[in-house]
Amino acid sequence: MGEMTLTVNDIKVVVPEGTTILSAATSVDVYVPTLCSHPSLSTSKGLEPNEFAYRGDDKILSENRQEYEGCRLCMVEVQGMDEFQASCNTMAEDGMEVRTDSAEIHQQRRKNLFPYLERHPHACLTCAQKEGCSRTQCSANVPEEERCCPQLGNCELEKLVDYVGLPEALPKYVPRGIPVLDREPLLIRDYNLCVGCTRCVRACQELRGIEAIGFVHRDGGLVIGSADGPTLLESACKFCTACVEVCPTGALTDKAEVTAANKEEVLVPCVAACPANVDVPRYIRLIADGKYPEAEAVIREKVPFPAVLGRICFRPCEEVCRRGEVNEPVAICSLKRFAADEDTDLWKENLQVAPPTGQQVAIVGSGPAGLTAAYYLTVLGHTVTVFEAESEPGGMLRWGVPAHRLPEEVLGKEIDDLRSLGAELKTDTTIGQDQSVEDLQKGYDAIFLAWGTQLARRIPVEDADLEGVLWGMDFLRQVRRGEDVKVKGRVLVIGGGGVAMDVALTALRLGAQEVQVASLECREEMPAMEWEIEEVVEEGVSLNPSWGPQRIVGDNGKVKAVDLVCCTRVFDEQGRFDPTFDESETTSIDTDMVILAVGQAPDLSLLEDSGIEADGGFIKADENTLDTNVKGVFAGGEVVSGPSSVIAAIQMGRRTAISIDRHLGGDGDIEQALVPPEEFDPFMGREDGFAERARLPMPSLTLDGRHASFAEVCLGYDEEMAQQEASRCLRCDYRLHIEGPISPPEKWLQFSSEVVEAAPELAGVYQLLDAEKNVLAIKGVMNMREALEEELAANEEACFFIFEEDEMYTKRESELLQQYLRQYGELPGGGMDELDDLF
Repeated sequence: MGEMTLTVNDIKVVVPEGTTILSAATSVDVYVPTLCSHPSLSTSKGLEPNEFAYRGDDKILSENRQEYEGCRLCMVEVQGMDEFQASCNTMAEDGMEVRTDSAEIHQQRRKNLFPYLERHPHACLTCAQKEGCSRTQCSANVPEEERCCPQLGNCELEKLVDYVGLPEALPKYVPRGIPVLDREPLLIRDYNLCVGCTRCVRACQELRGIEAIGFVHRDGGLVIGSADGPTLLESACKFCTACVEVCPTGALTDKAEVTAANKEEVLVPCVAACPANVDVPRYIRLIADGKYPEAEAVIREKVPFPAVLGRICFRPCEEVCRRGEVNEPVAICSLKRFAADEDTDLWKENLQVAPPTGQQVAIVGSGPAGLTAAYYLTVLGHTVTVFEAESEPGGMLRWGVPAHRLPEEVLGKEIDDLRSLGAELKTDTTIGQDQSVEDLQKGYDAIFLAWGTQLARRIPVEDADLEGVLWGMDFLRQVRRGEDVKVKGRVLVIGGGGVAMDVALTALRLGAQEVQVASLECREEMPAMEWEIEEVVEEGVSLNPSWGPQRIVGDNGKVKAVDLVCCTRVFDEQGRFDPTFDESETTSIDTDMVILAVGQAPDLSLLEDSGIEADGGFIKADENTLDTNVKGVFAGGEVVSGPSSVIAAIQMGRRTAISIDRHLGGDGDIEQALVPPEEFDPFMGREDGFAERARLPMPSLTLDGRHASFAEVCLGYDEEMAQQEASRCLRCDYRLHIEGPISPPEKWLQFSSEVVEAAPELAGVYQLLDAEKNVLAIKGVMNMREALEEELAANEEACFFIFEEDEMYTKRESELLQQYLRQYGELPGGGMDELDDLF
């Protein structure tokens, strides 16, 4: 493709053939105002109206089939052409001379802006005190329906009007009374604020290929609405919200509050909610495209145990999945498992292991935190030794999670992957007995304490020493070790957390005829995940919420029953554990065995004589670096945080690896791309019924088949199911690829002697700003240039300024100060006591 040379406002521009004048001007930072044009959208030229469009139940027929002619605000003057040209639709030509800033052009733009503002609330745009206005109170007593929308102060149309200027003879806005459509997921449509720029139409039709939004000609203007029915749902909307992103007004807005600071967190909450920040949308998209090894590689960029997580993760990503606001969240965890189980070791081919550093690291505990740190530190080239007291590594993953949830071979394979990288795992080695922490300090350059919460927490219950009374973690560990644990008859489990649910299901598999669970918490407050509770109920376990153990009743030294007392409150007003009971309301449950699963605690006897500080029964470590008070010794996982989730422990393992690497002289960079990025394609395509598609249930063993053994209950998706479920994703991250609109030049001037010299020696008001564009001062003066030169010599913080000529400068100064006070609640510089400095 050849190149062309033209001039824009006497600036030489070289662009490829096929470039519009607007793009040519933008390439040299010449601003041309426009409503219909957007950097991520194609030109509006040739856009045809629909036969009809819906606004709610209102079906509106198009009066004609004329193409949309554009907003006509981007008019420019081209030498040799009699009329102004729309720069967004006019191709640049070699030798062309273009002007964008003549007085005639500005006048024409204001004229072309007239019909847009006539149909849009504009009273606030003409107000001298609009900056910082809350809109809730109006000193001019403008009716609320005539005021601008909440976008005021951050509105693209407002900025454009500030640049172009208000049209002459603009009439008072007449409210149109169009009903606000706010009953659908994720977005609100208020067509009272629509200016008919068609950006949303083109985003939906051309950028996404969905065609859920259309427009018609009606009553001399454009009417935009859903294309096929009263709702977006009936129009095959995929709720990607690209339309919201490109809207220049408040006509289309997110239901959630989206700001520049929180945009990624709010719009892609699955990634933000994941403690390890796994790129959920990306790997789900790869699964939908049939690229399973690549999907697993993406997961492994953040976590070394995807198959484990795919089975037992607490799924915080699913709790915030935006698809859940449409109908049901995507089965993110099940898809992670599918990708991991389809492993072809592509990630290993791309993994770069650093050369040996000669530094040695000891890790105490082989749970998820310890193994994660071991993985990343080994990849960074350090020599890592993991010490484990049990006969096999895995910590709570091996000894605390029943095999029907996490098969031994799944855990074993991912631990073997770690071994294959060079990490050494020493089992049957108890720190505190075989070696002390002090011994480790002599032989290793850094130590990570991560032995978890292996002890079952005891509570004082009368007659807890009877035969048939067991403790939750001890019970699970004995079963996983293969010990002969006798379970028969009726079993009562005390506790409402995940361990209690695991204990209940384990008891059923060991032959219990009946299992009940009693918890202090009411059903809604039980700490176990909802899906864990549903699973135990599905398998026939009875729940007794809001009951606490009063005493265990025995007969001939064996358990006979448990007396329970009603728990009226578990936590106090500050959220602290402080249960209260109604002693007048009691009950008794006959049982042959009681298993108390009321929490876990770490064994801190291992710290004896180490000098390492503990607090509240847990090792004390820095919240960010996970340093302990002893140099070179770090601690993380549940031995620091208390009982938590596997993904949270993995995240702590990652953070510890970063801190230890830095301690050893590295840069702490553990990030690696294990698969090249895919070329981004914004197209999604139309799919009727997309929003109604239900989440696919996980194939599972039948209820009859579950209790006969510890076979894995969840069988996993097959390939067809995985692709089908993955294709339910809304692809929320696509919105982050949409460029922001091109804004008018900022009014702030560089605070330098060269720029100040151009200021007039006239009366007026100026404002000074710091590097972050916070207002430092607002002052009215008789001679602006002289005053600004004095500020240059005295004010080191000021980086930007703006001035206004005004003989009535004291009045204007007062208005600006009032605006500032309404917005920030105090005067620039700190408060009312600095008032003299501001004037």
